[in-house]
Amino acid sequence: MTAAEPHPVEPAPLTEPARRDAALDGIRALAALGVWVLHVAGNTGVMYREGMFAWMTTRLGIAVPVFFLLSGLLLYRPWARAVLEGTPVPRPGRYLWRRVLRVMPAYWVVTVLALAAWSWSALDWADWAKWLLLMQNYFEQERAPDGLYQMWTMPIEMAFYLSLPALAWLLHRWARTGGTEAGGAGGRAVRLLAGIAVLPLISVLSVVLSHTLEQPQLALWLPHHLIYFAAGMAMAVLSVWIRESRAIDALAPQLLVLAVLLYAVLSTELAGPRTLTLPSMGQSLWRMFLEAVVAILVVGPFALAARHDSLRHRVLGNPVTAYLGRISYSFFLWHAPVITLYYKATGTEPFSGDFVKVAILTFAGSMLLSVASYHLIEENALRLTGRSTAPAPPPPAPEGARPAAPVP
Repeated sequence: MTAAEPHPVEPAPLTEPARRDAALDGIRALAALGVWVLHVAGNTGVMYREGMFAWMTTRLGIAVPVFFLLSGLLLYRPWARAVLEGTPVPRPGRYLWRRVLRVMPAYWVVTVLALAAWSWSALDWADWAKWLLLMQNYFEQERAPDGLYQMWTMPIEMAFYLSLPALAWLLHRWARTGGTEAGGAGGRAVRLLAGIAVLPLISVLSVVLSHTLEQPQLALWLPHHLIYFAAGMAMAVLSVWIRESRAIDALAPQLLVLAVLLYAVLSTELAGPRTLTLPSMGQSLWRMFLEAVVAILVVGPFALAARHDSLRHRVLGNPVTAYLGRISYSFFLWHAPVITLYYKATGTEPFSGDFVKVAILTFAGSMLLSVASYHLIEENALRLTGRSTAPAPPPPAPEGARPAAPVP
């Protein structure tokens, strides 16, 4: 087969090697802990006080763009390989089935328990259906039910999961048109990146429309957040095309320091107020840009320079953080109900309480429930897909070889 000939497109086999990247699991763990600290700071009122620490806790919502970027990176990478290397195309039906089993069982358990505990009398069957079917973002509501205020991200994730096969198909067609086969994988990679570059423009348009039309609800829809998923998809293309970048590996410490510095900028009024007051259009755009850049700078040194013997990989990829990353989804689901339970059980007033005490108690409770949820619900659900969730470090590879891809 010559470089000018199109690669054959075949469905992916039912069995695939299960590999995880421990460092990316570590990033996922830190993101989940960031969301938890954000909500502890909000409930105790710490984030509304004066000082840089208060402002920086407010911006821990950066964890959500990191989650979205990781989804784009890990889920789109098999499609990027199919375009650039001619590997089998993922089967959309199997992919969607695995996504449903990955997110819905644990989500249903937490949502049903929270609604039954604190909102039973206030909800009718339509409200229950809305929450159980991940439709809550598409209806106006004054506030989320108790214990479920973190769930606004779930409909966005699911919308991306459902859209990805169609997006991948369009990008596949685009990459193979215009005579780029003569340029080989490099030409197709450039076309993929150009196609992906359209997605952030949709996010910018969403910000403009939400402010122009005075419809803040648009910020809870997928188009508003496509910039983060697109960053991950572009990173997936680069990870297949260039495999590993020595430049990024050499600059990794500086990139991570730059991420911290830009996070400090993100923590200022440039990115909007820290109260529930809506930001201006300019503040929304700056916040979106800074969050995207910080997320890229955090994940890039691990996804594009996956040298597993480096200090950064040893720190984030150690067994403790890697395990926390594997249970991070359950931790994300459970931490808000646990915080709510603490406040209701102790009678503590909202926006009060000792930050350290609340943090220690809710972390312990959330961890216990997360471990149980992961092993009893998540693992058993994923077994139905035929893929294990157990970590498997990449095998030794010859020099120049690409490490095994992590499982999303």
